[in-house]
Amino acid sequence: MNTRLRTTKLLCALAWVALFLALTGCSRGPEAALRIGTNVWIGSEPLYLARELGRLDPAAVQLVEYPSASEVLRAFRNQAIDGMVISLDELFGLAADGFQPRIVLVVDVSHGADVVVGRHGMRTMQDLKGKSVAVESSALGAFVLSRALALNGMQASDVNVVHLESNEQPTAFEKGQVDGAVTFDPYRAQFLRGGATTLFDSTRIPGEIVDLVAVRASVLEKRPKTIQALLTGWFGAIDYMKNDPMDAARRMGIRQQTTGEQFLQAQQGLKVPSRDENLKMLGGTTPELAVTGRRLMALMVDAKLLRADVDIEGLLAPGPLADLPK
Repeated sequence: MNTRLRTTKLLCALAWVALFLALTGCSRGPEAALRIGTNVWIGSEPLYLARELGRLDPAAVQLVEYPSASEVLRAFRNQAIDGMVISLDELFGLAADGFQPRIVLVVDVSHGADVVVGRHGMRTMQDLKGKSVAVESSALGAFVLSRALALNGMQASDVNVVHLESNEQPTAFEKGQVDGAVTFDPYRAQFLRGGATTLFDSTRIPGEIVDLVAVRASVLEKRPKTIQALLTGWFGAIDYMKNDPMDAARRMGIRQQTTGEQFLQAQQGLKVPSRDENLKMLGGTTPELAVTGRRLMALMVDAKLLRADVDIEGLLAPGPLADLPK
C-alpha cells in the first residue's frame, strides 16, 4: 500500500513538473528589437523623424546608423542587422550572393540627388578624363559613375577611380587628392560650398536609382507585425512632413548637419512614393519595380557590376504593406 501511495505521489509530482515546464516554455521573454541599418543619407531621415515623434517604438525597431552604405552592407552580410535602407543595385548584389533580402518598402527614387562633381571650371564629364574620381566602395557609386561615363561617350579607363567612403571624400577633394567624386547629400552640399561643380546628376537616369527598406527573408516570415510597425512609423513621419514641412525639415536637418531650408532643397532631388504608389511598385500582376529593375539589372550585368541575373519578383514582399490598416 505504501509503495502504491509513493508511486502515486511521484507520478503527481512529475505531472506538475511537466505542466510547469510547459507553461514556462510558452512564456517567452520580450522579443529583441528589429535592427535596421542606415547610412548618412537624407532618404533615411523619415525613420529617425518617426522615432523622434514617438511613432516608432525603439523597443520594437532599433535604428543603427553606419558612416557609409558599404558598412551597412557589411553589417547585413555579417548578420549584425535584420534589415537596412539600401539601393536597388546594391540589393541585387546581396541577392546574387545568396543573402535573401526582401523588399518591404520603396523609400525614394532619386531625381537629381545623386551626382558626379568636379573641380571649379570643369563643365562636363569629359573634363574628368585622366583625373582621379572618388567613389564609395559600394555598388551604387560604381553604378552612377558607370552610367555617367557611358552617357558621355566615355569608358571606365578614362578616369582613375579612388575608393573612398562618402564621409571621407570632401576632405580628400579639399586637399587636392581627387579631382571629382560620386556623391549625394549632405556631402554634395559640402562639395558645392568648396567650389565644386555638378557634372552629372540622376535626372539623366530617371527611375534607375531607387532606395528601399529590405529585410531578411527569415525576418519577414517570423516578424510580420514588427515590420508593419516599421512601415506605420515611416508613413506617420511622411504625413508629418506634408503637414508641417518646415518643422520636419528642421528636425531632420539637425542630424544631417544642415539647416531646415537646406534640407528642403536637398529633398527636391528625391521622389518619395506614397503607400498606394508603393503597392504598385511592389505588388500586383506586373510590379513596376520589377519592370525598371530588369532594365537596371541588364545595365549592371553588361557593365560587369553584377555577376548574374536574379529573380526580381522573388525579392518583392508587398504583404506587410498591403495588410496595413488604412
